[in-house]
Formats: sequence, structure tokens, C-alpha cells
Amino acid sequence: MNITEILKSGERIPSEMAYKLYDLELFELGEYAYKQRLKRHGKKVFFNINRHINPTNICADVCKFCAFSAHRKNPNPYKMTHEEILKIVDESVVNGAKEIHIVSAHNIEGGWEWYLEIFKKIKDKYPNLHVKALTAAEIDFIARSCGFSYEDVINKMLEYGVDSMPGGGAEIFDETVRAKICNGKVGSSDWLKIHELWHQAGRQSNATMLFGHIESRENRIDHMLRLRDLQDKTGGFNAFIPLVYQTQNNFLKDVKFLGSVEILKTMAISRLVLDNIPHIKAYWATSTLNLAMIAQEFGADDLDGTIQKESIQSAAGAKSANGASLQTFLDIIKSSGFVPVERDSLYNEIKIY
Repeated sequence: MNITEILKSGERIPSEMAYKLYDLELFELGEYAYKQRLKRHGKKVFFNINRHINPTNICADVCKFCAFSAHRKNPNPYKMTHEEILKIVDESVVNGAKEIHIVSAHNIEGGWEWYLEIFKKIKDKYPNLHVKALTAAEIDFIARSCGFSYEDVINKMLEYGVDSMPGGGAEIFDETVRAKICNGKVGSSDWLKIHELWHQAGRQSNATMLFGHIESRENRIDHMLRLRDLQDKTGGFNAFIPLVYQTQNNFLKDVKFLGSVEILKTMAISRLVLDNIPHIKAYWATSTLNLAMIAQEFGADDLDGTIQKESIQSAAGAKSANGASLQTFLDIIKSSGFVPVERDSLYNEIKIY
């Protein structure tokens, strides 16, 4: 069978044929991806009420794509105290947040305790608040800096109250590309190993892919296939998030922002290749809320959340610094012909609007 026949059949796309998906026209890809989306989730568009907190931008790594780190083009270094973080959590809870998403730079000043003890403090005060924290890149950094194994760090995360892991640090798995854009950060095989260990501990995580920089289409497909293979083993990924690369204030030269066609093709292909990951998230902070809504017709079913404040993508040019209101989410979802569904961090439905 050729790739179109496989898509019509609804069967799993063989690895060797997945690389042909980008050859198809956008609306053909969209048609097949949308059918899969409707089959799984109908017209629901998921979102949550969350708050992103980035406790420091002082980073030991020098990723060329990053505009957030104070060691690159960001001239304002900072590191929050636990008291400052808790104050933000207090405000977020008042504003209705049900998830605190904590991702930091790689700064070992203060030791592993600074990273981990804040989670226990949050959980002691707000036992029902979901803590999503520590990317595989952070876990790798803490392990290497403190002489821990990955298992040691994961056990401490569980002990201190982390509920689920975000998908950051994956970037693109191809090691040739990683050597150019994030040399020194966790390698692809270790990123996958860390998530496998987390899944084996009975917990869930997200997976990401940063695209639109110097990677090829083949690199993107390879990335998805590696995730699909791990998901076959563990079933622990609840969402895949294709992150659109932001082009400003970093050290990658002559990279132009991707056009909408390429972004939507990648969203659709994600839904078609990753047949074992339940949700595809069009993270509005990297694609704009309008394009993220269009992506709902190309296989995506989730927008992420209201965020309240966002620092990493906005440092590179995204219009996401102040998050989005609940009413904005409801209005744009309904006006696009979809059904807004507030979810928790593990995709249990809280409220259908």
C-alpha cells in the first residue's frame, strides 16, 4: 500500500512510510488528522487553569535557541526564594489555578534542596494542587551536579510531591542537531530513559518537540517515531506538544519563523504518527491562540492553559507573557465551532461549557 491507502485504512503508519507524510498536500493531511481527532475526542477542545512559574533564569547551559537564560541575551538574571514562589502560588490559587507548572534553568546554587523542597511546601499548603515540574533536562542536570542517579532524583520528586512531568528538554532527538543547538544538555537517549523511569513509577508525563529551527522534516519524523516506540512500552505519555520555535533574542542565525502551512502540516502529522498518545496539544504560547485554534481542525485537541504568566517563550518573541483569560478561551473555542472542556492535568474532565 502507498501512504494514502494506509491513511484511508486507518492502520498504523509504518516507520519507513511516515517520512512520506510531508509530501502530501496540507488539506489532505488535515482531513485524515481531523477524522482521527473526531474519533477520539469529538468536537471537544481541552484546556486547564494553570500557572507557569520559572524560578530562575541563571543557567549552566548555553543552548543557542534559548532567549530566556541570563547567560545569553537576557540581561536580567534572577533566582526566586521559596517564599517568593509560594507567594505566586497563593495568588494563582486565588485566581483559580488547579495546576502549578514549574520549569527552571539549570542553576545548582542552593543545591538540589532548592529545586525540590519547594514542591513539598506547595503540597503541604495545597494538597489538591497538581504540581507539574522538572523536565528530563533538569533531572539530568541535578543528577550530574549532585552525584545522583536518575532513579534517585525521581524518588525524591515522588517524595516531595511532584505529580507529573512536563515534556521540556526534548528539543529534537537527532544528536547532530542537538550538538549544534543544545550541546551539553541531556542527550536524546537519556531524555527517553528518564521518562521511561517516570512512567515505570506509575506517573504520567508530556512529550515535546521543538521545530522550526535548523532541523529537517526527517528529524521531526524520527523524533515522533522514537516517542511512539517508548509509548508502546510504557503508555505514560498523555500529550504530545509540538513547540513552534521562537526566533528572537537568541544565537541561531538566519532562522525565519515557520509559515502556517508547515506548522499545521506538522500538527496533522503528529496526530497521524502518534496513534498511541491520546492528546495533541497546540501550545498557543508558541503558535498564537488563533493558529492554535485552526490546529484543532488539523488533529490537535488541546490548547494548554490560561498560564497567567509566561517567561520562556515570550523572551524569544511570543505574545504570551501575560497568559490568556478563561473568557478568552471560551469565546474563541465556541466561535470556532468547538466545545470548551476544562480538564485537570491528567485529562479528567472538570467542566464542559
